[in-house]
Order: sequence, then C-alpha cells, then structure tokens
Amino acid sequence: MKKMFTRFGGGILGLFLLLGIGMAASQTAQAQYRNDRYPQSRDRDWRRDRDWNRQRGDDRYGYGLSANGRQTALNAGYNEGIKAGRKDRRRGERFEFRDEGAFQNATTDYSSRLGDRELYRQYYRQGYVNGYRAGYSGY
Repeated sequence: MKKMFTRFGGGILGLFLLLGIGMAASQTAQAQYRNDRYPQSRDRDWRRDRDWNRQRGDDRYGYGLSANGRQTALNAGYNEGIKAGRKDRRRGERFEFRDEGAFQNATTDYSSRLGDRELYRQYYRQGYVNGYRAGYSGY
C-alpha cells in the first residue's frame, strides 16, 4: 500500500512539474512575441516621423535648433569674436569679451528658420569666446 502511494505521489509530482514547465515556456514565448509584435508598424512610424521632419527642414540638433542653426551660430560667433579679440589686442586693452556688443546681443546671422533664438545665442557666445581667445592671442 505504501508503494502505491509513493508511485501515485511521484506521478502527481511529475505531472505538476511538467505543467509548470509548460506554463513557463508558454509565458516566455508570449513575452518574446509581445516584444516583437508589430515591428513593421514601429519602422513605419519612425520613417514617417523622420520624413515629416525632413520635409519641414527640421533637422533638429539639441532642443529646438537645427544642425545648420548650430553651425551658423558657432561660425558667426567665432568670426565676430576673432575680430574683437584682434582689435582689443591691437589697442592694448585687457582680455574682456563680455563688454562687447556683439557678445551681448549674440544674434548676428540669426534667422527664425534656424530654430530657437535663445539656443542660437548660447552657441553664438560659445563660438565668440573661442574666436575672441584666438584673436587676442594672435591667431
């Protein structure tokens, strides 16, 4: 009688083990399927957004400024800064770029099509400081 209970208990245990493994495998398969359910629609949405931004001429760099706007700001700032730095060095003035009007305004060559004005001004000032430093030191 004891052998019968042992076999019956072992059989029940084996059955539950197989059911548990089967359920776990099913969940894993569902999770894989769920993560990859609509890859075509994700790709389609990404392409649609990318193409829409391109049509607007909106190659955004950072938060609200186009890549062209960033480069324009850096170049304009550098060019104005190098002129001011050379002028201050030639006149024998101290190294101070913050008192320059172009640095304070920071809107040379700005256009609204480039993006956010304040972000443009930040990049302009970075370029200006680099240009001023180069101009003042004799480059």
